[in-house]
Amino acid sequence: MRKSIFLPLCAVTLALSACSDDDSAGAAFDDREIITDYADRVVIPTYQLLAQRAQALDAAIAALAATPSQASLTAARQAWVATRVPWEQSEAHLFGPVSASGYDPAMDSWPVNRTDLDAVLASGNALTQAYVSALPEEQKGFHTLEYLLWGESSDKPAAALTARELAYARALAAELVTVTGELATSWTAGVRGATPYRTVFVDAGLAGNTAYPSQGAAAQEILGGMSGICDEVANGKIADPYDAHDPQKVESQFSYNSLSDFADNLRGVLNAYTGDAQAAGTTGRGLADFVAARAPELDARLRAELQAAIDAIGAIPAPFRTAITTPSSYPAIEAAQAAIREVQETIDGELTRVVLQ
Repeated sequence: MRKSIFLPLCAVTLALSACSDDDSAGAAFDDREIITDYADRVVIPTYQLLAQRAQALDAAIAALAATPSQASLTAARQAWVATRVPWEQSEAHLFGPVSASGYDPAMDSWPVNRTDLDAVLASGNALTQAYVSALPEEQKGFHTLEYLLWGESSDKPAAALTARELAYARALAAELVTVTGELATSWTAGVRGATPYRTVFVDAGLAGNTAYPSQGAAAQEILGGMSGICDEVANGKIADPYDAHDPQKVESQFSYNSLSDFADNLRGVLNAYTGDAQAAGTTGRGLADFVAARAPELDARLRAELQAAIDAIGAIPAPFRTAITTPSSYPAIEAAQAAIREVQETIDGELTRVVLQ
């Protein structure tokens, strides 16, 4: 299963009295423009960019399968890395359909089970998209495709790709197109008869909205996403492999993309805070505008802490899977964890108090 220690929503409301069933929690927050822009300028554009890049990845994999070469393999790898950017940034809002409908584990379960992957390749089953869709989560998604493209040592040559591996890669990429497309549509139009999640979210506080009985409840959801991914990066994605000094527990270990993943998770937190999605080219009104008008020092400090955390991740010697077993890299790893935890503490403490007072 996907490594996650994502906190319950109530864990970020320490500034309030306690987690409870009191629907009035955060009811003082009243800025529907922020809630609407968060959906329209952050979540939806990020998911739409993810779906677009998944389509480009699918095309690159098709080109690789048609003409296996070092050039087409490099292009497919670059498309994989590009698709990771909006996905990792979207992990700052892992709520709604992405979790409820299982889109997250369908795309991003890790570590992969390489014994089972090899069994799939050795089987006589036709490696169609329908077959891949029905496989366990650890045998599909981003990281199975990553394993096929890079190999266990991150140096797989195009000549080593077998026909079965190429067929598996094509089916995996096609399935990513389907899953990312449905995820985006689940917010804009709804899938399988469900109400578009945008409607559920931006109508926070309106009569009959049991998911978000107040605008403050929607703001609390934003804060929960920001805090949760900080917790996951510092105490899961980094801590799990580092504490065990086990490269097999590292996310995106084959592509050496781990540190970029972590940094994009923090950029996703910044997007959620500012109401912008820089990768998608959209800007909006965010919690930052609300906070800057009430606590400008806090706004400046949180922005600085986020940049410091991103810089600290960048200071870890690459690749991360080597850094976790190299003692000279340990101070940089621990400094990055401390910087990310500082961001989370600010979100859970002062930011929550200002937004949900």
